[in-house]
Amino acid sequence: MTRRRWIADQVSGTRALLTGAHAVHLARVLRARIGQEFDISAGNRVRRGRITRIDPERVEFELGEDVPSPSPPRIRLALAIFKFDRMEWAIEKSTELGVAGIIPVIAQHTNAHLRSAASKRVERWRRMVQQAAEQSRQIQPPEIRAPIELEDATALPGDRRILLSEGEKEIPLIEAVEADSIASDVVLAIGPEGGWTDREVELFRAAGWLTASLGNAVLRAETAAIVATAIVLSQLAL
Repeated sequence: MTRRRWIADQVSGTRALLTGAHAVHLARVLRARIGQEFDISAGNRVRRGRITRIDPERVEFELGEDVPSPSPPRIRLALAIFKFDRMEWAIEKSTELGVAGIIPVIAQHTNAHLRSAASKRVERWRRMVQQAAEQSRQIQPPEIRAPIELEDATALPGDRRILLSEGEKEIPLIEAVEADSIASDVVLAIGPEGGWTDREVELFRAAGWLTASLGNAVLRAETAAIVATAIVLSQLAL
């Protein structure tokens, strides 16, 4: 039987802790017991953990042997801000797929209300990805950055930086990834509702980004994020 995985809030040597609401869920909702074993993600490794102490808002583990956990390719999403309910679905599902980071981007077509409210949602998004990463047995949750302006997004580093654009008619995403199969750090820029403006596309291109297409269908932003992530994962995992 597969053991449930938890991402430790604190790690020190052979000791790990879950704290706060994280611990409350394990202790009260799941009725954890002393001696019960789980997989504990501690930094960049996963170890078997045995519960040694349970307090109201604190669960302590003794860490043992490493648990084999293959690391997925490093993919980050520069995700233009769009309607929060749909954006949060994209954040959750891309976390389940194993993205390493999500950078919210303020684009020209980002709604003014969403633009002003996005920074207040970052902590909520971080809690979401913590839960989604544990559920999908990731080693650690993706880093959620504070929202950045588009000009700053064009300067994001990466081995391969790809802008998904409806205007691109010649290069499908799968070929853009195959063109550099040794890339270990891929950044995908996903546009908002209404897409990227011509000026934004030119800014990305001028900064050295490659433009690529997901085909003829016009996808919602959240769908494009998941499809693009899955395509890149499938190619880099070969």
